[in-house]
Formats: sequence, structure tokens, C-alpha cells
Amino acid sequence: MARITASVYTSHVPAIGAAIDLGKTQEPYWQPLFKGYEFSKQWMKDNKPDVIFLVYNDHATAFSLDMIPTFAIGTAAEFIPADEGFGPRPVPKVIGHPDLASHIAHSVIQQDFDLTIVNKMEVDHGLTVPLSLMCGEPDAWPCQVIPFAVNVVQYPVPGGQRCFNLGKAIRKAVESYDEDLNVHIWGTGGMSHQLQGARAGLINREWDNAWLDQLIADPAACAATPHIDYVREAGSEGVELVMWLIARGAMQDVAGSPGSIRARHRFYHVPASNTAVGHLILENS
Repeated sequence: MARITASVYTSHVPAIGAAIDLGKTQEPYWQPLFKGYEFSKQWMKDNKPDVIFLVYNDHATAFSLDMIPTFAIGTAAEFIPADEGFGPRPVPKVIGHPDLASHIAHSVIQQDFDLTIVNKMEVDHGLTVPLSLMCGEPDAWPCQVIPFAVNVVQYPVPGGQRCFNLGKAIRKAVESYDEDLNVHIWGTGGMSHQLQGARAGLINREWDNAWLDQLIADPAACAATPHIDYVREAGSEGVELVMWLIARGAMQDVAGSPGSIRARHRFYHVPASNTAVGHLILENS
């Protein structure tokens, strides 16, 4: 059967992608951030999956105010990097896994989660920046990717508990797929930041790191964090962290399976643009 062997968590700040694309990664401002991903790039080479199930949020690229799915799964064979106003990022197209994506959609919908099935869409920095941070600048991404877009932009947005439970359903779906595949699940976005209003530029180091501690050690309690706490403590865009709970809910310790999880790498840095950057790698052991 297919199996989820690891989960990866990372911010997806658009300025990080610009720094990579413009060759600025060794500049004094950016060097400390990219140093925090050196371990991760080597780990990715050593633990290359067959498929990444990548949870991110679209930034009015594939979806507009005309149509706002809460959860959308990409089932296409490929996904083209989007033009977000300055031309598409100079990164490879994303190769999907239609069979596994369709299987997950079927299984998760049968578990009473409503998914929007998307057979054609472009992918923005929310998806490509994490791939760049973990994989560098290859001619082709090293594995297939299933994009999974979550609405955390236009209210109402899903709560942490809903996302955590969805992760459990995704794990069950993956494990019922009758092919020997090594799957990673990634949760992206966050950490604390606010892009507008009187609190623009908000960064809350203490809250971010306490939340990371709880995500690792007590994910069920972390999932119970009220939505208003994210907004109050981590800023209006801090609610993107609920996407990390989808990935965490898919890990084996949550399901009570034999074995445990192991934290392989943890990194926190401020600022990147006006955002706190968090990063974590967890392995099923």
C-alpha cells in the first residue's frame, strides 16, 4: 500500500521566491534564512518521496472571488506556475499524480469531507516557494506533486480542528491506495504575520514557538486552538497555520498506529519580508 513517511512544514513567503530567482540568497539579509534550509535540502535528497501531497493556499490566482472552494484537490497531470503580476516564476512545471489524487478525492469525500476537484489550474508561490526551499533549483522537480488548496483568505475559513480531522482522512485515503508509494505531506503558510491595517508587520516569536512545541508534542490540543487566537496572537494571515494541522493530522501517532514520530529538523527565523518563517520536518518511525 501507499504510505505517508514524513511531513514537512514551512512558510511560503513570496519574497523568498524572488530572492531565489534573483540570485540574492547569499546577501546578508537572506543568508541566515536559507542557511536554515541547508539540512532540509540534503534530507530531501536522502528521503526523496514518490509523491508530495502539498497543502497550500491560493492567492487569487487559480481562484477569485467568483469561486472560493474551501478545500480543492488538483487531479491534473501537470500544473503550470502562475503569473502573479511579474511573470511566472522561472521554475519547472509541477507534475501531478492523477490516479492517487483521484483516489484520495474519492476516499475523503466518502469520509464526509467536501472537496472541490480541479482538473486544470495554475499554481502560485504558495506551492512553488516550498518546493524551491526543499529542492533547490532543479531542471525538473524530483517527484510528483498533488496540490491541495485551502481557503484561508476569504472568510469563512476552516478551523484548525476541521483541518486536523481532514489530515486523518487523507492518511486513511493514502493507505488504501493499492500501490507501493512513498508519500510526503506538506503543510505550508504562516507563521505570524499581518499584511494590512494597524497591526501590519506583526511578528510574535513567543507565540509561534509555543505553537510549534504543541504541534509536535500535543497536536490534538494544538488543533483545538480557536480561530480568534490565531488572529489575535499571530495576525490576520497567521491563520494560514491551520494548513499545517492537515499535515500533522496525517501522521501515524495521531491515528494511534504502532510507532512514533521523530522531529528531524526545526528552524525559525525573522524576518523574511514582514513575516516570521517557521520550518519543521517530522518523520514516521
